[in-house]
Amino acid sequence: MNEIKDWGIKVCASVEQVFFGKHDVIEKILASILCRGHILIEDVPGVGKTILARAVAASLGGSLSRIQCTPDLMPADILGISIFNPQKGEFTFRPGPIEANVVLVDEINRATPRTQSALLEAMAEGQVSIDNTIRPLPKPFLLLATENPIDFEGTFPLPEAQKDRFFLSLTVGYPSREAEEMILDSQNKELAHPVESVTAVSTPEEILKYQKDILSVYVSTELRGYILDLAEATRTSTMLKLGVSPRGSLALFRGAQALAALRGRDFVVPEDIRELILPVFSKRIILKPDQLLKGITEAIAVQRITDLVTVPIPGKQDE
Repeated sequence: MNEIKDWGIKVCASVEQVFFGKHDVIEKILASILCRGHILIEDVPGVGKTILARAVAASLGGSLSRIQCTPDLMPADILGISIFNPQKGEFTFRPGPIEANVVLVDEINRATPRTQSALLEAMAEGQVSIDNTIRPLPKPFLLLATENPIDFEGTFPLPEAQKDRFFLSLTVGYPSREAEEMILDSQNKELAHPVESVTAVSTPEEILKYQKDILSVYVSTELRGYILDLAEATRTSTMLKLGVSPRGSLALFRGAQALAALRGRDFVVPEDIRELILPVFSKRIILKPDQLLKGITEAIAVQRITDLVTVPIPGKQDE
């Protein structure tokens, strides 16, 4: 797995040229990419969600497109549209921005539910259906979405079905003082944002190869049971109205494999799983109303549930 580890170091270094002090966030995004998963970056305005997504997309290589969501955005603006060509006397299809290796969907919750639903088939099956024709999307296909959870005016909350399509959700958080000082320095030299200078350090072919390679990362019977116990604990918790779906437990399983590979191991350890529980589970659960009134958040609920599940001790087969 050293090849995947070197790839991860290379891509992280490229992103960290313009996005400082958040190595763990970048690493989780790369793990999601290796699992062919889509990512939701949710945080307050101004902490660099879009810059992070743009830097990751530019570093990965391949084709890149961006969709700025607004309430008047229509499904055809994303998927493409057939336009009549009078010279040829026939309709010509013009593909939308969804047909790219990396698609940045900025402020996804500002799009209407009708437009949001246009992304579901692409996220789940890597294809879109237009004019009774199925159009496969480029491989690899990655959707990076951002949203602001603070300002709800003019927004449309993501339905549960769409939240479950995201492999994981991340928060960026405020930078440390040292990182913020680096931000000031980096943007005091040129008028253009430093992200404009980020170049590809990977290729689509590399990513496709590594997506297959992580499947060979070993997960012991005890750790498989630990993942299943965590998922079951969310379904029986008195705090939750809705627990984690099988898609969530599979995401945790695959994510742990990818994280282990990025760290140069061909086996999973409990720490790989525990680091991903919150980003994988947090958007796949629904709290009961009385818990919301008590000030319980998804993060608090996931942490309490995690604390109740016994962590297995790795056996000889994990060494």
